Amino acid sequence: MTQKFPKLFLFLLAFIFALNLVQSYFTELIYDEAYYWYYAQDMAWGYFDHPSMVAFLIKISSFLFNGELGVRFMSCVLSAGTYIILWLLVENPKKKDYVVHFFLLVFSFTLMNAYGFLTLPDTALLFFTALFLWLYKRFLNDPSVGTTILLGLTMAALMYSKYHAVLVILFVFLSNVKLITNKKAWLAVGLALVCYIPHFVWLYQNDFVSITFHLYERPNQAYKFHEFTLGFFLNNIVIIGLLFYWVYSAFFKFKTTDTFSKALIYLVYGILIFFFISSFNRRVQAQWTIAISIPLAIIAFNYILENAKSRKWIYRIGLVSLVLLLYARIWLVYKPLFPMVYETHGNKEWVADLTQKAGGVPIVFENSYRRASMYQFYSGIPAISLNNLWYRKNQYSIDDSEERVRGKKVLYVPVAAKSGDIKYMHLDSTVFYGNFIDDFQSYRKLQCIVEKPKTGIEHSLKVYNPYEFNIPLENLKYMISYSNEHKQVKEMRSLKVKNIYPENRILKAKDTVFYTFELPLPKMENPGYFRIGISENGLGPGLNGKPIKITE
Repeated sequence: MTQKFPKLFLFLLAFIFALNLVQSYFTELIYDEAYYWYYAQDMAWGYFDHPSMVAFLIKISSFLFNGELGVRFMSCVLSAGTYIILWLLVENPKKKDYVVHFFLLVFSFTLMNAYGFLTLPDTALLFFTALFLWLYKRFLNDPSVGTTILLGLTMAALMYSKYHAVLVILFVFLSNVKLITNKKAWLAVGLALVCYIPHFVWLYQNDFVSITFHLYERPNQAYKFHEFTLGFFLNNIVIIGLLFYWVYSAFFKFKTTDTFSKALIYLVYGILIFFFISSFNRRVQAQWTIAISIPLAIIAFNYILENAKSRKWIYRIGLVSLVLLLYARIWLVYKPLFPMVYETHGNKEWVADLTQKAGGVPIVFENSYRRASMYQFYSGIPAISLNNLWYRKNQYSIDDSEERVRGKKVLYVPVAAKSGDIKYMHLDSTVFYGNFIDDFQSYRKLQCIVEKPKTGIEHSLKVYNPYEFNIPLENLKYMISYSNEHKQVKEMRSLKVKNIYPENRILKAKDTVFYTFELPLPKMENPGYFRIGISENGLGPGLNGKPIKITE
């Protein structure tokens, strides 16, 4: 063991692993972690926003621990594994003399540091990207059946981590197109696809909801250079941290010497170019390019082993980064260290306050999968997000969360109410009101299917009832939202619909009712899309229809 891993390496690795465990235990969840914890309460082969790896890791953690550590334990394990694989990917014999430099370098990568304890899809993406590159390097040297099988399984794990993983696999392949004639490479790809079949089946069974949302339904905004393209460049500085100058300097000076080093270059340039182009269409989030951290860490460490000047600077700035990041980690737990409220601050307090005021009844949050999942995690009481036309779909739109509160007394918490039966406040001073509903009934899974007229102005509307019970039509009111070309909702109006069979007063289970309607004249200029929603029992209109482009 000490031949590959010096004692100092093992000691520092154990220290960081212990640090991450302590951090995990004392730091409250961030909202996305709570949402992914909610995923794990009902294990499946896919979820609305992501594939299933993040839920799988949380489920394993929950078998071993309770509370926050029961969400994050596997992230600590995968982070330690990432450090190990990065060390193995550097074959320069000088590395044993610069163990401290290695840890200062990798620990300084801001998001890689954060994902050492936070459980997000990118946590697994980083680990499996490193493992994929290590196995690919072995495959190039010795394409044995064992390595081939492991490579295929790792590619599947990458894809189960996050859809962005396809870019990692694609750009490594483009760096070595000769693989197209390699039978072992095809065996690895075939095995990966077989392992991914359950997710393909899940997508099919759920009408490809994830793909449809990310590619078509997701709201966007008009292009702004400082938010889109400039933001892209700033994000790629932020994910590296204070060492960004030396890391990117090492990358731009790096020369390929073999097929594997070529893969590292293709991976970084490929992902950066892909999202640079994307930045002209939408805002690129910082974590979308996180996979470049792995090849950049390999390249930067190799470079400082041969460059004494850069090695000194990385050591000095790395120490500064270490102090700042440790300070930030403490602030995540103890807010008074910095005058800013973050997601890890005050969640237990507002949840306890709301639980007491709600009297323990389930909570229905309007348009907030974040607060619904956070509340359920810390209270243990069922909570759901009821999404309407002003918001977007999420996991609560496709699972059976409605049924957990149907017919029960609930506390309904709107987004912008000015009064209510109860009031509670978050640590950032945001105030919310809630109203009790004795018999909660919502029908968010009713499907509105619109057919445009071939001639004239009268549209056809089919409303399908997927539930196992009948629904009185008198309980339903129809609304229409108008959006701009970026699918941002700008206007909401009542919609008059005409029942083709007016004698029908009931929408039977698994049946369809037929209407016609004319588009009401919008107040906004040049709307790009319209969408039909159903308001049931006085609730806000749901996301029952799909955005439909308005043609002139």
